[in-house]
Amino acid sequence: MSSDSDDTFKFYHYDPSLAAACVFAVLFGASAIWHAFLIAKYRTWYFIPCLTGGIFEIVGYAARGVSHGQAPNPTLAPYVIQILLLLVAPALFAASIYMTLGRIIVSVDGEPHSLIKKRWLTKSFVTGDVLSFFIQLGGGGLMASSKASTAKTGSHIVLTGLVIQIVLFGLFIAVTVVFNLRMRARPTSMPLAGSLPWEKFLRILYNASAFIMVRSIVRVAEFVEGFEGTIIRHELYLYIFDAVPMAAVMVVFTCGIRHTSRSGLEKLSWWSKV
Repeated sequence: MSSDSDDTFKFYHYDPSLAAACVFAVLFGASAIWHAFLIAKYRTWYFIPCLTGGIFEIVGYAARGVSHGQAPNPTLAPYVIQILLLLVAPALFAASIYMTLGRIIVSVDGEPHSLIKKRWLTKSFVTGDVLSFFIQLGGGGLMASSKASTAKTGSHIVLTGLVIQIVLFGLFIAVTVVFNLRMRARPTSMPLAGSLPWEKFLRILYNASAFIMVRSIVRVAEFVEGFEGTIIRHELYLYIFDAVPMAAVMVVFTCGIRHTSRSGLEKLSWWSKV
């Protein structure tokens, strides 16, 4: 969104690329279908937020395709749809990541190795994630205003939500690393711990978390720069630092889980209750 005057904004500094929007809508669509199949097959219902995030990405990039068709005068509705859905989708990916860690810890009876008790682990992270989600959603809505002052307020609110997300992820990574190191040093005697490939699941979480963290940091830089900054003025940054990392999160989860033993998935989804 760029400034035409002190009081009005236009939505894009560029004509949104139809080819790029279509490519990523298709990529997220294929990943979402495969993800839905895995959820149904292994009954890993705690991955539904991740699937929902994938659907948000599909609709968001489809809306950017619509904006391309309306250039040079795109309308408000597709702009609002794409800015809101692409902004908050990673918070949904994060929710599944948080719930997965809680289930891993419970499944291997690893609570003594966790920095946060199991009764609070998932609840704390998911609650913070939901807070970040609604803050970004509210801020994104204000950014769609035609008034410069309201849009600027919205960007500050979004920035707050993104900072909360980064802090949460930093804490989450710390909790995960400490748990990982303690489990290696003092493995639990839980019989299930020997059959559940918990370290493979942790590697999936590390990779997915890294992609979301990179995306969030770049988004923070974007909102710190403001509406006239380099990142928001060039569409390429959106695809390199948002579309690609979020597509990678979907692939990491679908491919990673697919190639992990079925018995491990069943134990993780059925035995553990968080």
